[in-house]
Amino acid sequence: MNYLFLASFSGVMTYIGYIMLAILVLLVMITVHELGHYIAGKIFGFGIEEFAIGFGPKLFSKTKKNGEKFSVRLLPIGGFCSFRGEDDDSTDPTAFNNKKPWQRLIVLLSGAVMNYLFAILVIIIMFSVYGHSALMTYELQADATIPQEYSFQSEDVILEAEGKNVYLITDLMSAVEGKEKGELVQFTIIREGKVQDVSIMLREDTHFSNVEDVRRLYSALGVYHEVDDTGALTKGGIYSTGVRLNVFKTIGRSFEYSFKTAGTIFTVFRQLFSGSLGIDSLGGTVTTITVTADAIRTGGFWYMLNMTAFIGVNLAVFNLLPIPALDGSRAVFTIIEWIRKKPLKRRVEAIIHGIGFVLILLFAIFVDVQQCF
Repeated sequence: MNYLFLASFSGVMTYIGYIMLAILVLLVMITVHELGHYIAGKIFGFGIEEFAIGFGPKLFSKTKKNGEKFSVRLLPIGGFCSFRGEDDDSTDPTAFNNKKPWQRLIVLLSGAVMNYLFAILVIIIMFSVYGHSALMTYELQADATIPQEYSFQSEDVILEAEGKNVYLITDLMSAVEGKEKGELVQFTIIREGKVQDVSIMLREDTHFSNVEDVRRLYSALGVYHEVDDTGALTKGGIYSTGVRLNVFKTIGRSFEYSFKTAGTIFTVFRQLFSGSLGIDSLGGTVTTITVTADAIRTGGFWYMLNMTAFIGVNLAVFNLLPIPALDGSRAVFTIIEWIRKKPLKRRVEAIIHGIGFVLILLFAIFVDVQQCF
């Protein structure tokens, strides 16, 4: 009984360790984002009041001689770089709203740019150390009804589908989308250490309702698998792996991989608005942390790097959306001011962003809570 308790306790503590790593990944990406705002602000002489990681009560705070505060706060769900006179009018020449519109735009967009550049760096490191991201079939179940030459085998590494590079499951879905049962789909794979072209016969039509329709993809490609009573995959399927390439291809594919990652975000938004993807597919900060922890536990450092890059690209794209309280919305207000030659009422803009922040926070809590049911 004591041994069972110790094993259980050890497992819990190990998972807490993965959770802490996931939180660290999130905090690094938040810090990188706010650092982008901070560096751009310093270059253009903006007055900076506080650089904070996290929200809520302060855990640590330090004030520089020039009055800038650096703080770490209790809740690791965001951060901010607070500029002087950001939400009101001020006579201070260093105040945010007294700077030229083009300078404010650079400062506002620099957070997302820094996230993206850091994500690219992480991807290049990941591809250099572990190889570029590809997909590999694993523990497949044989299908005697289809000739073997038209079937995947276990541990086939998928490089291309229909002439297009494959990095993610969504790339695979896009390549075969809309094809009919019995059609042959062309793949470039690595099988037993050799690159070769193969034709795979589709077992069923490939009309996917959303990005989560992976089981239909598996069935269509003959990637037969086993699931438990909850529907979770227990054997077989397609998993991420790495393939080593030369330095030039590594850098080129790193950028392409980042574009693919960003593209999945817009695909999800499109399917949410069309109704083909439910809101229960989304998650907030807590879900992001737990998913990242599970990924690190499953795939180790490679998955940690991959999730870091994914979160970085997500933060870059999401923050550029014209949603109140986000950098994209503030940039829109700045552009409007630039065109009109005068700003909208600062108080009104501050209220809009304040309401937007509260709604985003409530939405993040809502999607996290609904993941529990």
